[in-house]
Amino acid sequence: MKSYIELDVWQYSRKLVKLVYELTKPFPKEEIYGLTSQIRRSVVSVPSNIAEGLGRNSNKETIQFLYIAKGSLQEVETQLYLSFDLGFISELKLESILESVTATKKLLNGFINYYKKLSI
Repeated sequence: MKSYIELDVWQYSRKLVKLVYELTKPFPKEEIYGLTSQIRRSVVSVPSNIAEGLGRNSNKETIQFLYIAKGSLQEVETQLYLSFDLGFISELKLESILESVTATKKLLNGFINYYKKLSI
């Protein structure tokens, strides 16, 4: 098995972190401890849980952390929609970043399925 830093799913999720940080820079200052902080913590959780899961001793534990990463990705997606609803991002920016979220979701789902097959 490759090191987690070589995996596409981990690399894509890192790129998503950067995109979210750039997207949230112009958010209102009063949101620094609100939505800005929440969306950033959620997006950082994705590659972090992928890495932690791959550091575990069993496929069952790895899958558990991959599901946590998937849940964090769902949170990010929701928070992006909320950012749009609140007028913090345009529809164009929302659509653009959701493409990155969807690509990361697909990779993560594929990786979860791979690990499930290893557990059989």
